[in-house]
Amino acid sequence: MDGNGRWATNRSWPRLVGHRKGAERVKQIVRCAPDLGIEWLTIYAFSTENWKRSTEEVLGLMGIFARYIEREADRLAIEGVRMRFIGDRTRLDAKLQALMAGIEARTAHLTRLNLTVAINYGGRDELTRTLRKMAVEVAAGRLAPEAITSDTISQALDTGDLPDPDLVIRTSGETRTSNFLPWQASYAEYEFTPTLWPDFSPDELARIVARFGNRDRRFGGVRQA
Repeated sequence: MDGNGRWATNRSWPRLVGHRKGAERVKQIVRCAPDLGIEWLTIYAFSTENWKRSTEEVLGLMGIFARYIEREADRLAIEGVRMRFIGDRTRLDAKLQALMAGIEARTAHLTRLNLTVAINYGGRDELTRTLRKMAVEVAAGRLAPEAITSDTISQALDTGDLPDPDLVIRTSGETRTSNFLPWQASYAEYEFTPTLWPDFSPDELARIVARFGNRDRRFGGVRQA
């Protein structure tokens, strides 16, 4: 969900105004997703590299995350949205961690939309944490090296109980993946749009989903005549 800061800067507003506008856009996209046939939606909210930003911006973002959870909990539950988080939570504020755990528990039984939020997430960090845990299991004799397969690695990742993404959308005109789900998205389709996230509308999402539906996905195979 890239482009919040630039959206605000283009209007001579503080960057946090753009992040607040971006949070409002999240609400709209979450609300329209089930109507487009989307059952699983993962949004990249804060990367492991985003700590490099100013203290003011980081603290502001954390406040936005907390307010979103507090204000949206009732609506998400009513609309059947299950919310969960991926990423390393240990660096996050204790209050935010408690809010995250609370909404995960409250919505765990819901199925209309599975919403996953990546906070303090980085693909390389996720793989590093996962492989360290597996190395400990091997050293302790609880895991045989030959038992490590692509499936066991997938199951040990933060997304172990989630399906791999079919489609990854990057907003704001950037054409890089920025450390987002590198293992899981190895066969995903990609869409890069110049639209800044605060301007990314449900209509544009619908157009992208329609284009995705027309793609020929062979997963390394050959199309049969």
